[in-house]
Amino acid sequence: MDTMRDRFAPVVSRLLDEDPRVAVVLAEIGLDGFRDAARRHPDRVINVGIREQLLIGAAAGLALTGLRPVVHTFASFLVERPFEQVKLDLGHQDTGAVLVSAAASFDWPAGGFTHMAPGDVALLDTLDGWTVQVPGHPDEAETLLRHAVAAGDDKVYVRLSGQANGQGRAVDGRHFRTVREGRSGVVIAVGPVLDAVLAATEGLDLTVLYATTVRPFDAAGLRRATEAAGTDVVLVEPYLAGTSTAAVSEALSDVPHRVLGLGVGRRELRRYGTVEEHVAAHGLDAAGLRERIGHFAGTGRMPAAAR
Repeated sequence: MDTMRDRFAPVVSRLLDEDPRVAVVLAEIGLDGFRDAARRHPDRVINVGIREQLLIGAAAGLALTGLRPVVHTFASFLVERPFEQVKLDLGHQDTGAVLVSAAASFDWPAGGFTHMAPGDVALLDTLDGWTVQVPGHPDEAETLLRHAVAAGDDKVYVRLSGQANGQGRAVDGRHFRTVREGRSGVVIAVGPVLDAVLAATEGLDLTVLYATTVRPFDAAGLRRATEAAGTDVVLVEPYLAGTSTAAVSEALSDVPHRVLGLGVGRRELRRYGTVEEHVAAHGLDAAGLRERIGHFAGTGRMPAAAR
């Protein structure tokens, strides 16, 4: 199966052919995938070199001229290193762009912590007006990329990962999808953690919601799920643990509820190892998730009918 990033360049190259507003801005990383497109559209495929602050500034300038820039590099170089430009050139100037990352939280462990970005979504959460998409399969990535480019002048972050679920699901860029129904709590699985969550909750009486759009947060979808399953909520995110717990609490602010936020821990793992070892170390494999979800679901519970 191809990866989300394998799908990225061909999809955006087709969009360059189809829509004269689309432009691509790169900082060396990913350039090979756009060489043919650059020959066809030399004025709309721009490589700024290893200058990540300029990467965002150039994209904002293109947006001010009416273009729809798609900006790509590793997440740590796209969100963290040029954060001031993201905040000012895109946010303060109210210009739109599609930021498309690679490497996710730890997809290239050998690259070291400079190439890891578990805090990217939490950092963007300090800014207003961003849509954040976290596909869990290459097919979903293609759908969400097309949604993002077509989204007028919105500011959109599409978080690509080398980790993926075994099958793609229908996504609409807005709503959570109910994958399993239960009556003893709700688990929200974000993007590529879905397969592990389904394995971890097998046989447990829990509703599983699948989220590929985390901002805006689908508060209405969560509330509908809690009407039958109760207001104990476990949130499993493939980035910094607890990133969306405030969004869950806001959605359920008028009812008693409990929230458990699972994800990548704050402690840096300095023996980089493999992706699978990182997943296990952060408790995001099926065994680790089952232990923590099972413990949470088994404490402080009353039958739904008794509430």
